[in-house]
Amino acid sequence: MTTFAEVLAAQLRRDPGRPLLTFYDHATDERVELSVTTYANWVAKASGLLSDVADLERGMSLRVDLPPHWLAPVFLGAAWTVGLRVTTSDEPDAVVCGPEALETWAPRAAQVPVLACSLRPLGVRFAEPLPERVLDVGLEIWAQPDGFAAWDPPTGDDAATDELSQRDLFGPRPAPADDLTAAAGSSLTHGGRLLSVADPASPPGMATFTEPLRRGGSLVLVRNPDPDRLDDVHVAERATARA
Repeated sequence: MTTFAEVLAAQLRRDPGRPLLTFYDHATDERVELSVTTYANWVAKASGLLSDVADLERGMSLRVDLPPHWLAPVFLGAAWTVGLRVTTSDEPDAVVCGPEALETWAPRAAQVPVLACSLRPLGVRFAEPLPERVLDVGLEIWAQPDGFAAWDPPTGDDAATDELSQRDLFGPRPAPADDLTAAAGSSLTHGGRLLSVADPASPPGMATFTEPLRRGGSLVLVRNPDPDRLDDVHVAERATARA
């Protein structure tokens, strides 16, 4: 296996009902849990959104400008399913952003697709109208099917990030180690459950999602963490490692 799609398909065959991503927001007391199947459905919908609505194709780039949130791994997976490079560039071919970054990206919506996530519970639409040309993910994504097949599927050689290929992230050999990759990889055993407060959409935090996925494990992601509550989350979610 050398691509995200192959790894996810293997997890769906192995244990589709197990939790893959559990999200907490200590500021709102929100909790969301996605099984492997539910995550795959969201990835398929987001892939359709990127491909059919934003008109993105294999080899193009996507900026995922989201805070620590369950939608960040969804759009990472969608980007890699379509064959997009997840970039930190300020000149991407398209961008997915949250409310806090909307002011930055909305003026660019006439030049590149800007997909905005409200980050409200259940992934619903924004309560207020968005600036002209900005696409509301909470509105657009529900029209997409629960299955997606790329017409030009990426290979392990396709760029997954500005630095790494899909083979680097998901192939049999570990990706080139940086501090957080090493931390996530060394402390997480196969099938383990990783508790993290890092942003999986950022290059340093990406391994907190890709490593559990590759190892048949799961991620417990906490936004706006309350230090006094993290130990309780660790126990309640039966986490086996922290990053």
